[in-house]
Amino acid sequence: MLRPLLLAVLTAFSVLLPSTTHAAERPNIVWIMADDLGYGDLGCYGQERIKTPHLDRMAAEGTRFTDFYAGSTVCAPSRCVLMTGLHTGHCYIRGNGKTNLKPEHVTVANVLQDAGYATGQFGKWGLGHEGSTGIPTKQGFDTFFGYLDQHHAHNYYPTFLVKDGQRFPLKNVVPKEGQWGQGVASEKVDYSAHLITEHCLRWVNEVAADESKPFFLYWSMTLPHANNEAGRKGMEIPSHGQYADEDWPEPQKGLAAMISQLDSDVGQLFEVLKKHGADENTVVFFTSDNGPHAEGGNNPDFFDSNGPLRGIKRALYEGGIRVPMIVRWPGHVPAGKTSDHAAYFGDFLETAADLAGVEELPETDGLSFLPACLGKDQRAHDFLFWEFYEQGGRKAVRMGDWKGVLQGFDTDGHIEVYNLAIDLGEQTDVSKEHPEIAEKIRKIMIAEHEPTDLWSVRGKPAKRKK
Repeated sequence: MLRPLLLAVLTAFSVLLPSTTHAAERPNIVWIMADDLGYGDLGCYGQERIKTPHLDRMAAEGTRFTDFYAGSTVCAPSRCVLMTGLHTGHCYIRGNGKTNLKPEHVTVANVLQDAGYATGQFGKWGLGHEGSTGIPTKQGFDTFFGYLDQHHAHNYYPTFLVKDGQRFPLKNVVPKEGQWGQGVASEKVDYSAHLITEHCLRWVNEVAADESKPFFLYWSMTLPHANNEAGRKGMEIPSHGQYADEDWPEPQKGLAAMISQLDSDVGQLFEVLKKHGADENTVVFFTSDNGPHAEGGNNPDFFDSNGPLRGIKRALYEGGIRVPMIVRWPGHVPAGKTSDHAAYFGDFLETAADLAGVEELPETDGLSFLPACLGKDQRAHDFLFWEFYEQGGRKAVRMGDWKGVLQGFDTDGHIEVYNLAIDLGEQTDVSKEHPEIAEKIRKIMIAEHEPTDLWSVRGKPAKRKK
């Protein structure tokens, strides 16, 4: 298995695109990703108190996936899986840190840029820092506006954002600003989420008006992540809006307002697409980078943010990695439908290539889930795999309806086994009743881990509850 794959190889493959594939025949591709939004945080996934009318309408006009998974249970590795199509046993960035993608790494944006798409990213990147080879404009994006570093992205009122590799100064004042721009503002003037949305929609207005080429938008919102440096006041938003008078704790008002804000921003995007007549030729994906958080004073149980699932961010139980996925493409994706096809972030590169008509690709761990999006028969994964390096390390495998979880990296250790078909909340470990399933999962965990000198397990493994 050749990793990392050379960008030169991908560039050579791009000449194999069918010459009859024109911009009008290929859809625009939009991937919208919230930050720490839970499986149960949207109305269309069962939320009753937080209002998300635009995303609920998107689900009514498209297909809602019930078994969709993030690439990891925290920010950076999840985004690396999304961009490169390689799971966390193979990808380059497997944890939160300061590691940067290299020139030879191939991203979704590389694939689509080489296929003639205009490419833009707005929001949080997390895969490369200032002056490095990992910044978006060196990884296939024509333009970028937002945060490069996930630590910087904690702060909703920073002194700067980054535009195309250069600092874009803001009017906020941040005493004792950290090395990466993190901190808590004393003067709050420019709210980053609003600015990112403005720059994003301005770019969409430009590229949607240009019918000579299709576009790819990667809108990686920071909402509703917390500003961890602000403690219990970390749910930073200018106004609690419609929730201001609710008898809720302040952090919960903030979370609700953040989620409703991102919902409103998605609604604005659809208005721009319709204005330019691009709505029916644009496939839009909406998801989250991992499960809900318990940071910035937020209590994920207050709104039942993980729904029927066990665990939150940093867990490899379903609540940490199973996320919303809504796909809308009028006239192509069935409206008002649900799909239980098990897909994950690593499938996006293959899916985007499928949409763009790219027939030759480097090797990935993904599988195009476009057939499932279109309501057609879909090949299933043999398994899905995750590994996580914090809190003593964890591994997980989903294999059909079976789910295996290992606390720690010692593959001789106990593997918990759950039957998701009858135990979605992963409450009953049935490994003793099904030792053969545990052993199959163990073999997958061993086979799918490629050793790396960049990442080592931190902390102690969680104790297994008997």
